[in-house]
Amino acid sequence: MKRIVCFGPGPQFKGGIANYNTSLAKAFDAIQGTSVHIVSWTQQYPAIIPRDFIDRKSRQDQLKGTGIKVHYITNYNNPLSWIKTAGLIKSLKPDLVIFQWAIAIQGLPLGLIAGNLHRNNIHVVFDLHFVKQKEGSTLDNLLTRFGIKNARSYVVHAHQTANELSDLFPGRNFKIVEKSHVSQKEYAVLKLYHPVYDMFRPDPAFNREAVKSQMGLKQHVFLFFGFIRKYKGLHLAIEAFGKLANKRDDVSLLVVGESFWNTLDNKKFSARFKSSLFGLAKKIFLRKQDDEKEYNPLELISTLNLSEQVVVVNDFVPNEEVHRYFQVSDNLILFYLTATPSGVESIGYNFRMPMLASEVGHFPETIKNGINGYLAKAGNTDDMARIMNLAIENPIDRKNIESTVRDMSWHNYATAILRLA
Repeated sequence: MKRIVCFGPGPQFKGGIANYNTSLAKAFDAIQGTSVHIVSWTQQYPAIIPRDFIDRKSRQDQLKGTGIKVHYITNYNNPLSWIKTAGLIKSLKPDLVIFQWAIAIQGLPLGLIAGNLHRNNIHVVFDLHFVKQKEGSTLDNLLTRFGIKNARSYVVHAHQTANELSDLFPGRNFKIVEKSHVSQKEYAVLKLYHPVYDMFRPDPAFNREAVKSQMGLKQHVFLFFGFIRKYKGLHLAIEAFGKLANKRDDVSLLVVGESFWNTLDNKKFSARFKSSLFGLAKKIFLRKQDDEKEYNPLELISTLNLSEQVVVVNDFVPNEEVHRYFQVSDNLILFYLTATPSGVESIGYNFRMPMLASEVGHFPETIKNGINGYLAKAGNTDDMARIMNLAIENPIDRKNIESTVRDMSWHNYATAILRLA
């Protein structure tokens, strides 16, 4: 019996990492001869961060029918809970502990927990969604180095991430592996992919034309989906779409996602107090160009007179409703400023959506021009508008996307990680 611990946000949390950690645990659970536990945060970030991270809208039990046990125990703001977390994991006697690494600010608690496990000869794996932080602060490299240093093995989803790992630890002997043996003097780096989410499925009874009419969408629909963050380049998507809309009257842009830093009721004193403290912390630790406080790309819609062509759902979408926005759209927009493997991209593949992306990060590895999508020059809204029009004039055959994602299953992903044990 292989005992597996998946450390990361449990299914009660919002966002891609919670969906990812839950999907990975379910994939392990589906493999015969495994016992799987999710060890989760109760609070993932410093208490001063003015944001609600709990999913209060989804209703489906994602773990129904599994044998997975969930332990909500780790509070970022309570170091005693970090000690308890390490004790709990040790008591489970795991063969593998897979930590989800997605943000440098978690480096202190994760580094201490992983270090405790490592000293007790427990095999620690870090599943790296990034090494180089997207927004980048003066503390990022320090926190990342401390947070992930105690792993015996790493999982990456792009060659860029593997290279950044080598840069962060120049004295280590990393070996990129699939099935090959790794000696005690080497650190295994398992190069995989971002699996295709199977928790979001198309509804076969979905009436696309009726929903398009109901939402006021035109013939050709481009979708931006997910949390609105600066690195995701929504401002570029809107500007590029504006250039396309000046030439065509049959296009719509559908923007679906919650503004990441605008989820609390600022009428409450506690929310205003958190915002003030968080603003002070950002001034100390964050470079001015990386501060998202003033980032409001939705204002461009009125500035560019696009109100009739752009439909906005500025809210968190329950899991049960995700399918409708993908099924009503023709192409997925990923005009990111920087990119590590994207959960939104993965959802899009599950709906066989063509991808329109910037030539940044890992996108040139996963998106092949004219095969499963089109690539635009980074930061160039003229080129972005060009490929949006190209996607209409020369649409991607969705059968190509079917072949692209055939092997990107959670089962294959989990099976590969199990070989590390």
